[in-house]
Amino acid sequence: MPRGRSQDSSSSPTKSKAQKLERRSAIIEAAIDTFAQRGFHHARVSDVARQAGIADGTIYLYFKSKDDLLISLFEEKMEHIVETFRSEVSCYKTAQERLKCFLELHLKMVAERPALAEVMTVELRQSAKFMREYKAPQFGAYLALLGDIISYGQERGEVRSGIDPLLTRRIIFGALDELSLYWVSSKRPLHSLERVIEELWALCSTGCFIQK
Repeated sequence: MPRGRSQDSSSSPTKSKAQKLERRSAIIEAAIDTFAQRGFHHARVSDVARQAGIADGTIYLYFKSKDDLLISLFEEKMEHIVETFRSEVSCYKTAQERLKCFLELHLKMVAERPALAEVMTVELRQSAKFMREYKAPQFGAYLALLGDIISYGQERGEVRSGIDPLLTRRIIFGALDELSLYWVSSKRPLHSLERVIEELWALCSTGCFIQK
């Protein structure tokens, strides 16, 4: 009888897919470290490959270019951030609690993952493709979640009716973005994370919410 092929688990489609996802994730994590350390403009695909411990050409099996890698990195991480924020925020009943939770989550993420924060706050702006051509749907989802908190507060009578949620979400994000830039750019921030959150919350709560 002819000997049949042994079922090698390493060649199974399921494991192959899992390995590809793991490799892709490793490349993205390597890109975060590389872009944060060298800057997007100065970093080369070969630098990312070296950080990931793979051959240069392997990266092109997953990403078309360095810009594509940066955009994919942003979308993947933003998707995770939005999912996490949405889950955490929904645990609270009032709009005040939800907005404060949102602010804390954003700034704590910056403090806990400074390399990722630097890439998403500073290095993304170095990509002409990202700034001019890309629509950034996950960033849209992030802003939508923030705007939904404002609208939710208006429905409950917590937030001033004259406030425009679309504009207000941009204003709050602008403050978060600037504070994130301050945090990642300062080797020794003058203010603690708790103080930063406290000050931003004081401004948001006074400007948005009806004082009772």
